[in-house]
Amino acid sequence: MTDVSTPIASPCIGVCAVNADNICLGCYRSLAEIGAWLHLDDQARADVLANCQDRKNCFTLP
Repeated sequence: MTDVSTPIASPCIGVCAVNADNICLGCYRSLAEIGAWLHLDDQARADVLANCQDRKNCFTLP
């Protein structure tokens, strides 16, 4: 049997606005990460999502 996995989906939530550092305020990806998303493999996408979570945590700290 062949394992056909579904690629990791984009974290886009449709809030497409960037801050001064070119980070999306909806998904916390950089503009470069957004542009590259379709060409990334699952490991690279997972790495981007980890970066997004780190950014989100930094933005929401008191």
